[in-house]
Parts: sequence; structure tokens; C-alpha cells
Amino acid sequence: MELGFDFFFNSIMLGIGLAMDAFSVSLANGLNEPCMKMRRMSVVAGVFAVFQAMMPLLGWVCVHTVVQYFSAFEALIPWIALALLGFIGGKMLLEGIKNKDEGFVCTKLTFTALLVQGVATSIDALSVGFTISEYDFFAALLAAMIIAAVTFVICMGGLFIGRKAGTKLAGKAGILGGAILIFIGIEIFVTGVFFG
Repeated sequence: MELGFDFFFNSIMLGIGLAMDAFSVSLANGLNEPCMKMRRMSVVAGVFAVFQAMMPLLGWVCVHTVVQYFSAFEALIPWIALALLGFIGGKMLLEGIKNKDEGFVCTKLTFTALLVQGVATSIDALSVGFTISEYDFFAALLAAMIIAAVTFVICMGGLFIGRKAGTKLAGKAGILGGAILIFIGIEIFVTGVFFG
């Protein structure tokens, strides 16, 4: 695999495409936690970036080892994403409704919830392993690192926007954030089941 312009351009485009769900979840996280500090924002964006890098690599490994098992698992991806994001979004939505009259509330995202979000938003990136299957391991690793860098930047943007809007929306931010997560879960499900 030649590491020319096409390789870097395709890797950046893959990163942008894969990061859209993570961007939306970052936006919801920023809305829900408008007092989030820069260090914490970096951790949140970093978790999404790591998952977005790991999943295509895992897909690449599956293609080169156990492709017959992966294709059976691929049908479950939309269901898993719907369940995970629906659960987290529903919980955030209920907390937002319960606290909507309390004004400005800064709810902290737990690390467990962040990991679940990372899996839910990146699980569809497993199939990217098929698109990069002709790469050697070094090229696949480099593509994954580019995807991670792009995801990190996009998620930081989502967190900044969400945090800014969250302070203005006060108690309604949790409701909006939860609704966004549920919508993303439904979107991944519908796209995966009906158009995948």
C-alpha cells in the first residue's frame, strides 16, 4: 500500500464520517455538563478517538483471521448501538426532566457511561476493517491513528459547542442531550437495519 495523497485523504474522510456520531454524543455531553473543564473535555474526546481507532483495527484483524464470525456479528451492531445509546439517553432524559426546574445543574458524566458511549458510537466502525483490508498492518495502524486524530478534533468541537449551549439552556440541557443520544441510537439502528 502506497502512502500517498489518496491514502491520507481517504483516511481523513473515513475519520470525518466515523466521527459524526461521536460528535453528536459529545455535543450532548457538553449540553449535559456545561461546567466541564478542558482536561476533562480532552479525556472525553480522547476516549471517543481511541474507540474510533480501535474498531477499524479490530475489523481489519477480523477480516484477516475470523471473517466468517464477524459477518454474523455485523447484523447485531445496529441493535447493540440502539440499546446502549437508548439506555444512556433515556437515563439522561429522565434526569433532565426531573431536574428541569432547578436551573443550572452540572451533571458529571461517569467514566462507565463514557466507555459505553465510546463503544456505541464506534461499533459500526468495525466494518471499516473491510474497507482497509487490503492495507498492510502498518498502513491500517496509520489509518486508525488518522481516524483517531480527526475524531478527537471533531469531538472537542462538539464538546465546546454543547458546553456553550448548555450554560444558556440551563435545566433543559439534560433533556436535549438525552433526546440527542436516543435519536443517534435510532439513526444508527434504522441505517444499519434498513439501509445497511
